[in-house]
Amino acid sequence: MVRASIIRKLEDIEDPKLRDILISFLEEAERIIGETVTRKEFREFVEKTNENFDRVWKAIGKLTEAQIRTEERLESLAHRVDELAEAQKKTEERLEKLTARVDKLTERVDKLTERVDKLTERVDQLAQRMEELAEAQKKTEERLEKLIGEHKKTREHLGGLSNAFGYVLEDRAIRGLPAILLKRFNMEITEPLRRDFIETDSGRAIEINIFGKGKINGKELVIIGESKAQLRKRDVDKFLNYIKMLDKHLPGEKFLVLVTYQTPLQVRKYIQEKGINLVFSYELPL
Repeated sequence: MVRASIIRKLEDIEDPKLRDILISFLEEAERIIGETVTRKEFREFVEKTNENFDRVWKAIGKLTEAQIRTEERLESLAHRVDELAEAQKKTEERLEKLTARVDKLTERVDKLTERVDKLTERVDQLAQRMEELAEAQKKTEERLEKLIGEHKKTREHLGGLSNAFGYVLEDRAIRGLPAILLKRFNMEITEPLRRDFIETDSGRAIEINIFGKGKINGKELVIIGESKAQLRKRDVDKFLNYIKMLDKHLPGEKFLVLVTYQTPLQVRKYIQEKGINLVFSYELPL
């Protein structure tokens, strides 16, 4: 009965190898006991064996539970390993793509480096060219300064010649106008014609090319004139502005006259419209 009770418990063991080992151990124990111990001793042995077997059974149960937990952890670990393997696979794929991109980037960097080298070479050439141009510019500026100096001297010479011609025409006008004015306008010169200066309120001296006084039919007139080698419309306007500036310094009615070598027809009409008298150099007596 004791043996049958133990066997029933052994049948609950799922592992067949472990169950066979325990049954074999039990049979061997019974055989040895039957040969060496009394019934009382056998009963005591069986009781102790049952206690020990209970402890062993509990230990086996704990081991079984530990085995189950271990298998569960192994399954979880295996699942985790699969996940890690999948992640590793994806990482390797990403790494391959990244490697390909790095290779392309390296290729582009190499091309860019080559372009930068060429650009640097061109910059060096351009810098050298700029230095050459700067040197040429320096020489050009030196030549320009020299030309400006020469041009200034030429203008001074021309200005001197122009003034000389201007003064020649003014001199002829000052000497010849009295006869022309008398003949053309019946004007009697009461104050000789001359070059003169009028001082303004601010102390500024204004030059008058031809200045004098005369009478026409007993009427006093202030004669103001100017001579130009060639008269243009802007010269006429400038002369009129000049007269306005002199009005407050030279009171009285003005007799305006312009003397020139030549002037276009439209300028002649403009002079006539403005009430200015025009005399040509060929009309002046020698």
